[in-house]
Amino acid sequence: MSSLAKYYDSQQSERKWYQAWLDKNYFHADEHSQKPAYSIVIPPPNVTGYLHIGHALCMTLQDVLIRYKRMDGYEALWLPGTDHASIATQIVVEKQLAEKGIDRVQLGREAFLEKVWEWKEHSGSMIVEQLKRLGCSCDWERERFTMDEQCNRGVMEAFVRLYHEGIIYRGKRLVNWCPVQQTSLSDLEVIHEDVEGAMYYIRYPVEGSDESFVIATTRPETLLGDTAVIVHPEDDRYRHLVGKRVVLPLCDRTIPVIGDDYVDREFGSGAMKVTPAHDFNDFEIGKRHGLQMINIFTDSAHINDNAPVKYRRMERFAARKAILEDLEGAELLVKVDKHLHSVGKAERSGAIVEPYLSDQWYVNVEVMAQKASDTVRTKEVRFVPENWEKTYFHWMDNIRDWCISRQLWWGHRIPAWYCEECGHITVTVEMEVQRCEKCSSAHIRQDDDVLDTWFSSQLWPFATMGWPGSTATLEKFYPTSVLVTAFDIIFFWVARMIMAGYTFTDQKPFQEVYIHALVRDKYGRKMSKSVGNVIDPLGIIDQYGADALRFTLISQAGQGRDIKLDIDRIEGYTTFVNKMWNALRFTLHTMPEHPSSQLPENLAISDAWILGRLNATIAEVRRGLDGYQFNEASAAIYRFIWQELCDWYIELAKHRLYKGSDEEKAGASAVLCHCLLTSMKLLHPFMPFVTEEIYQQLPGHGESVVIDHFPVELDLSAHAEPIAVMEKVMASIDSVRSVRGEMNISPAQLLEAYLITDDQQLQAAASQYSDYFMALARVQTLHIAQDVQELRGRKGMVSAVTSYGEILLPLADIVDFEAELQRLQKEYDKVYKDFSVYDKKLSNEGFLRKAAEEVILKDRHRHEELKAILEKLQTNMAQMKEHL
Repeated sequence: MSSLAKYYDSQQSERKWYQAWLDKNYFHADEHSQKPAYSIVIPPPNVTGYLHIGHALCMTLQDVLIRYKRMDGYEALWLPGTDHASIATQIVVEKQLAEKGIDRVQLGREAFLEKVWEWKEHSGSMIVEQLKRLGCSCDWERERFTMDEQCNRGVMEAFVRLYHEGIIYRGKRLVNWCPVQQTSLSDLEVIHEDVEGAMYYIRYPVEGSDESFVIATTRPETLLGDTAVIVHPEDDRYRHLVGKRVVLPLCDRTIPVIGDDYVDREFGSGAMKVTPAHDFNDFEIGKRHGLQMINIFTDSAHINDNAPVKYRRMERFAARKAILEDLEGAELLVKVDKHLHSVGKAERSGAIVEPYLSDQWYVNVEVMAQKASDTVRTKEVRFVPENWEKTYFHWMDNIRDWCISRQLWWGHRIPAWYCEECGHITVTVEMEVQRCEKCSSAHIRQDDDVLDTWFSSQLWPFATMGWPGSTATLEKFYPTSVLVTAFDIIFFWVARMIMAGYTFTDQKPFQEVYIHALVRDKYGRKMSKSVGNVIDPLGIIDQYGADALRFTLISQAGQGRDIKLDIDRIEGYTTFVNKMWNALRFTLHTMPEHPSSQLPENLAISDAWILGRLNATIAEVRRGLDGYQFNEASAAIYRFIWQELCDWYIELAKHRLYKGSDEEKAGASAVLCHCLLTSMKLLHPFMPFVTEEIYQQLPGHGESVVIDHFPVELDLSAHAEPIAVMEKVMASIDSVRSVRGEMNISPAQLLEAYLITDDQQLQAAASQYSDYFMALARVQTLHIAQDVQELRGRKGMVSAVTSYGEILLPLADIVDFEAELQRLQKEYDKVYKDFSVYDKKLSNEGFLRKAAEEVILKDRHRHEELKAILEKLQTNMAQMKEHL
């Protein structure tokens, strides 16, 4: 005992054991193994990233599955890696250079990319080290980066193959455009915010007529690119004007009036302006009617030469101001109303995004989508929880061609070379192309653009394992077993991986998709820097240890429910760690000279019971993990260790451990060691560090809990009867303990009790195991009741009821019911006073309207806590009144 510290040191233990696991190469999966394969590829975090609480949940869940399967006889591969994150990484490095007065364009592409790689090598693997601190048991020998040589080879092969199959093409279409980064963006990179803006009502005169249209817009500057006005063809107000032309305000041209049933006759004036080059809906209308598409912006969102001279070179919002002044001067601005509307902003730069007409590369995903949809409908790929299939099908049923080109320098450069003589595009996997494949001209140039990050990410499950080559790793571990990810990238990543899997490997990329919950603050709010409620997982690990953080997240990871993360709960699980540590200390302290975890042939009734509970826990943990019910699995092992092993069995075993014969002591110690050792194996996937520390201290341990066998149930069929008897004894003990708690009876106060039951097993056990009643219920004398009516008639006789009978406790000389009632009433009045303050505040409309959201949430939280306390006090007071 002298060598075992009084308290568990999480920091020291985590450093020691993680390095030991790495040194022993426990996390490496053998592609030549004969064991059945189980594999997960990590959703690659951005190389620019840091471990946030959402990562902590996602990675912990994956680690739980991998550690479980590794122990359960599988060759378990957890393949790690990071994503190059084109736009995010380029912004980081550009800012660093700007601080030194260096401009990216002046530096040049090659020199800039050298700076990015330099940054990546020195700072870009920070999140990998953070994952290790969380305890992630990844196969670090197989770590990949989306721009390493292997992955780049896969990306080039995929692009070229799709291009030659006609699935990838180049076209001029509308894209989300960031005028700061001057690149197209995916929908995922655009954040929509509601802002207080204005609706501008502008008069469009009908050519050669006194009539006009009043058209509303939130973006008056785009009128410079209008190419039509549309009305509903059955609108009686405007039917006679279809085919006419209107004079475009401030521009020296006219545009047609077109009938199209896209228009809502009931909305506004029933007339719309059409700007095909600057609005996604208008673009489709323009294609339908063959309208001219006039782009009025430069790539930096300044007015270009397609607009009247006066506005050229103006920044878009300066142009808006000038246009509004000119419209007002021309008496064409009818009115301006305040208007709340949604504005798209670039996630990284914060700039307002423009729909922008440009030449881009596209994937015709429709031809890839059918198989990907069918495979989910037929459950070949299964979503857990199943309701997320609706989100998946919403995207797949409304799929559009995917713009895959980005006007950046950092990323997979598009393998296309343009011939300046014949115009042919040479697309090849060759990294250096010297001549046009059609005319052999040397006057060729490579496309400057790079591919959307998601293009490489879609290949992640198989490109990381060696595709397009044929490797033993790919043969062994692909398709993977499960993908664990968040709901917000079901389309952007999950769907694309399924499409890519069937397109390039003719196989699904994974068997199942587990969509985990969101982590919110304890009031249910989304975590946000602006709100100030962000929880830093690394700070939590520093303070409480990785195990406590992991277990807190897992314990709340119920399917379909967001996690409300409370620091107090994390702190509570450090108490669980200490509980286990104290159980270890007790176990070591009471072990005989030659300890063993080998179970004795003759089991005491309490031994059989705890082993039966251990069996049930093993089954429940396995069922939970196999069904992705992480919270249920963790609750089962928590309940077993804290309540059944520590609070019940250890107390039941103390008499034998301290006062029993050598045989009794050895038997109780062996059962205790077995249960604690098995518990550590069960708990290991959830709390890897403390379980290894405790495991190594116990007799019967192997080389490491990481590679030990996951527990299986014992055959206890011969002990069914004593286990059943023990359940009855424990139910009786528990009923007495409940009364003690409700009546506020001191643990030092011994009780007399009368058992009323027809169950002969329980009658016999009450006498045989009276020491159990003494140890756990503090009952020094337990009588088998004879004259029941006489007992019930006594003053102060309290009943403790179970499904097996009833126990009567004479408490008249122990509990002063009147004094206890007064104490409870006093406590009730005090709590009710506080409750009334919160109740009044939360009923006040003025308070709810003016108070900060955080204040209201805190008050509601406390209001519910006080309400629960009041209800408990009321119950206890009612019981006291029964005995007055």
